[in-house]
Amino acid sequence: MATSINIKRKNIDLPVDALQKLSIMAVAQGKSLKNYIETLLISKANSVSIEVSENPSPSGDPWFEDAENMASVQRGIAEMKAGKGKAYSIDEIRSLLGV
Repeated sequence: MATSINIKRKNIDLPVDALQKLSIMAVAQGKSLKNYIETLLISKANSVSIEVSENPSPSGDPWFEDAENMASVQRGIAEMKAGKGKAYSIDEIRSLLGV
């Protein structure tokens, strides 16, 4: 008995010149254009390794890798959501700092 694979249909738009090139490559391999593109995409997807970092910093700042620092950040987020915090504008910060 064959195993079942979940399939989702998706229409894609490609430039005409790309489709022509892909069609030639598909014919050279004895495949339909649809089958050739599906095979390419599945192969590419299977070769990609996706890792999700817990570090919220776009630059990967190591400060956020410290558990105590992240706990402090999470407490601050929870306080803001609970209405216990205050958001300051840049002008308010400058005024408070006297700059």
